[in-house]
Amino acid sequence: MVAQHDHALLSGSLAQHLRRHLFAHDSYRDDVVFAVCEHDRGWIRMDDTPIWNDRAVGPALFPDYPLLPKLILYRQGIDEVQQMNRYAALLCSLHYSSFDIFRTSTQPECVEFYRHELARQAAIRDEYRHIDEDTVMKHLRLLQLCDDMSLYVCFNRPGAAKADEFPWYVSGFPRSELFNPDEGKPLVARWLDEKRIAVEPSPFEHEFAAALRVKHVAKTLIRQHGIAAAYKNTEWTEQEVVFA
Repeated sequence: MVAQHDHALLSGSLAQHLRRHLFAHDSYRDDVVFAVCEHDRGWIRMDDTPIWNDRAVGPALFPDYPLLPKLILYRQGIDEVQQMNRYAALLCSLHYSSFDIFRTSTQPECVEFYRHELARQAAIRDEYRHIDEDTVMKHLRLLQLCDDMSLYVCFNRPGAAKADEFPWYVSGFPRSELFNPDEGKPLVARWLDEKRIAVEPSPFEHEFAAALRVKHVAKTLIRQHGIAAAYKNTEWTEQEVVFA
């Protein structure tokens, strides 16, 4: 089990090793990396105690987590980022408001969330008029690429064969064509062994190691004590991964 914020911290480690030219304006590199690190901080309190999905008979995963609590978490997280770094908050807001559920939903809570984030974006964007829209969108795409690469680690068993990978990224990372010199093709990851991953073509300056904090929660403990107690009483471990 991986907490959302720990996944985000891994994505931030990946962002720190991206080729510098990918940031377009080097002066905003630290702001972009900060946004990548903190984009899921709204989950910190909620992930302290996992909840159980009765229908799936397993822990509630991100896709099936109840919507209304997620809306509260998203806004709270962006609010906290905004208190620390307003440009990072702009990128996080753009990231969440890009979700189809908010862009197309007629559900009142989703409509209100989307309108609130558009207003936030307009207010912050007014402070950064000197940054052109293409650069802002490129920074957003970097956040989403690092998010996807970190999820690739979280979703797959170490060393998974391509045919056995979680289906989201088998054919490459969505929206990553912008960072591929071979225009029109996404960046594609594959496991070289149980620790090493290659992303081709590589967006990184050099090979590096990163760590992901995880809990391996025994199903017997869950049956005996429930998901909350089993999770709390399981020690943290670190999964090391090398991006070659």
